[in-house]
Amino acid sequence: MPPNEPKLLDQVRALIRTMHYSIRTEEAYVDWIRRFILFHKKRHPSEMGKTEIEEFLTHLAVDRRVAASTQSQAKSAVLFLYQKVLRLEVDWLKDVVAAKQPQCLPTVLTVDETRTLLSHMKSETWLIASLLYGSGMRLMEACRLRVLDIDFDMRQITIRSGKGAKDRVTMLPGSLIVPLKSHSELVKLQHQRDCDQGGGEVYLPFALDRKYPAAAREWKWQYIFPADGFSEDPRSGALRRHHIDEQRVQRAVKQAAQDANIQKKVTPHSLRHSFATHLLQSGYDIRTVQELLGHKDVRTTQIYTHVPNRGGNAVLSPLDR
Repeated sequence: MPPNEPKLLDQVRALIRTMHYSIRTEEAYVDWIRRFILFHKKRHPSEMGKTEIEEFLTHLAVDRRVAASTQSQAKSAVLFLYQKVLRLEVDWLKDVVAAKQPQCLPTVLTVDETRTLLSHMKSETWLIASLLYGSGMRLMEACRLRVLDIDFDMRQITIRSGKGAKDRVTMLPGSLIVPLKSHSELVKLQHQRDCDQGGGEVYLPFALDRKYPAAAREWKWQYIFPADGFSEDPRSGALRRHHIDEQRVQRAVKQAAQDANIQKKVTPHSLRHSFATHLLQSGYDIRTVQELLGHKDVRTTQIYTHVPNRGGNAVLSPLDR
C-alpha cells in the first residue's frame, strides 16, 4: 500500500459516505469487515477469495449460531468490500453461499389488540406508535420526521429517503392532527429556547448545511420527535439535538404489550404489519397498500394477503360446518 493511501477501513467509510449510506449501515459494514479480516489473522482481503468468505460465513452460522439475517448482513458487507472498495469484479462473488432466510408470517394484532396496546401508552411514544399503525411507517421513518414532512391541510406525510433511498407519501390520520399540532407547539418552544442559548441546529442531509448555512436552525427542518438532550454527531463531531432514540419506542411498545396482556411478540414493526393487514381486510386493493408501505415489489406486500386467511375470521373450518 502506498504510504499516503488511506487505511482499508477508512476507504470503506469514505465510500459509504460518498454513496450516502446511513450511519447505521456504515457502522455495521465496517464492523463486519473488521471481523472478517481478524477472523483470517489480519490477512489483506485482496489476498483472499471465495473460500475465505464462505469459511467466515460458516463460522458465523455454525460456531456463533447467528440468525440468517445477521449472516446475510455480514455477507453484504464483505461483498461491498470486494465489489465497491477493492473493485474486484470476479465471477466467484455471485456464487458465495449463505444461509437462506426463513419466510415467516408477520406478527399482526387484531383491531381490539391494537386499540388496547395504544391505550397503555402515553406521551410521544404513544404518538409515534399511533403514527406507525395509522400510516404504515417504519419506526425510523417516524423518528426522523421533520416539521416540513407533515402537511396538516392535505392530511399527508412525506417520508423522505426511506428504505432504498426512496421518498413516498402516506396518509396522516385525522385523529392525530390535534395531538400532533399540540406536540409540535411544545417542540417549537423547546427549539426556540435552544436558539436563544446559541444552539438550535439540526443535522441536515446531503451537505445542505453548507449550501444553506442558516437552514440548520430553521423551524421547518427540526425533528418532530427530538431527543431530550444533545449528542455528538459521530461523523462531524458537532453537538446537536438529534431525533428520539428508537429504542425508547421499542421499550414502550414492549411494556405496553405486557401491561395489556397481549400474548404475542409485539414490536413497533407489528403496528406497520397490522396497518397493512387491516387495510386489506377492509377491502383496499393490494396496489394501494403497496404504495403506502413503500414496497418496491408487490410480492413483498402479498405476504399480508395470507394473514387475513388465517383463523376463523376469513375461512370456515370444515370441522365447524
